[in-house]
Amino acid sequence: MIKTAVIGFGLSARVFHLPFIASSTQFELTGISTSQSDAAQCWPDVRIFPDAESLIQNTDASLIVITAPNRAHFSLAKTALFAGKDVLVEKPLAVTASEAIELQKLAQQQQRKLAVFHNRRFDDDFLALRQLMLSDALGEVQLMYSRFDRFRPTVQARWKESAEPGNGVLYDLAPHLLDQTVALFGAPDAITASCQSLRNHDGAAGGIDTFQLRLDYAAKPAVPADATAGSARPATPARQVLLSSSPYCAHPAPRFELHGNSGSFVSYRLDPQEQILRDALQQNPAAPTAVFQSAAWQQRTDGRHGEFWCATGAETISFPASDYADFYQQLALFLRDKAPAPVPLAEAILGLELIELALQSSREQRTIILS
Repeated sequence: MIKTAVIGFGLSARVFHLPFIASSTQFELTGISTSQSDAAQCWPDVRIFPDAESLIQNTDASLIVITAPNRAHFSLAKTALFAGKDVLVEKPLAVTASEAIELQKLAQQQQRKLAVFHNRRFDDDFLALRQLMLSDALGEVQLMYSRFDRFRPTVQARWKESAEPGNGVLYDLAPHLLDQTVALFGAPDAITASCQSLRNHDGAAGGIDTFQLRLDYAAKPAVPADATAGSARPATPARQVLLSSSPYCAHPAPRFELHGNSGSFVSYRLDPQEQILRDALQQNPAAPTAVFQSAAWQQRTDGRHGEFWCATGAETISFPASDYADFYQQLALFLRDKAPAPVPLAEAILGLELIELALQSSREQRTIILS
């Protein structure tokens, strides 16, 4: 088994990492770093370290999972890699693309594995739309809307909502939407963005809480047939992707809309895994893996579907059973050199580059062409 230690004991660690590590047959949870006293009660058989530095230097784990605030991702990952550990970093991999590239190079130099946790690739609606695209039922997708809205009109007192670099929804929610877009379509040719702080922060500077990003994909000409290829590759039409988030959305707007030249797909509401895990944590924090035997977890796919529309009418598309444990299953194979990383580092770095270009676009109020 892969001995694993987790830095942090906040929501990310408690909901997205610790339950899945502890219930996996591939991983053994041996350490947690936190100053919170209830960690030992929730995990009595796991060694608790007072801080991240002491965990990295003293743990017997070969894999370090970093769930600290975004600003600490780079320094902690760097320290762990120098200590000879494999590293999984909660998204975003770093605050800047240059930091992420430095980590990538360091992992190669140290001959260690580095991965980033983008769990939304394993959401049921995203899995369903990828299957629909692979079936070619939509034809060429030429327009996609993807939203991650919340109804949080009041600012919460937490680090994610401060104005420090790496905070705000552009580093919290946009990485999910950008990662899914890059997984589907690759790098865009241009980006236009509006990134704002709309809520009242009692006079203090607040983190970005609203964004609209437009990614443009230029049309690609047809590639003629030749002697080696044997057949021509058809032209790819222009494509536009619109990504957004708002803290003022109380109604259930579509989560995804994809429109192709053969049909459309629409879905509502988020994959329920996160909410089920949150509810279970609140009800019984001392039994973090009991959620997987609960009725809510077993029934999480009930009623989950989207709609495929075409000229002849609408068809219901049932969602597959999603499970964030699949990320860790792929991660185990990656750590053992049996499969690629669940999320390619190059795509995670591209996501950070797009965030930086979005900030530039919003600041300069212009479209940025990717080189």
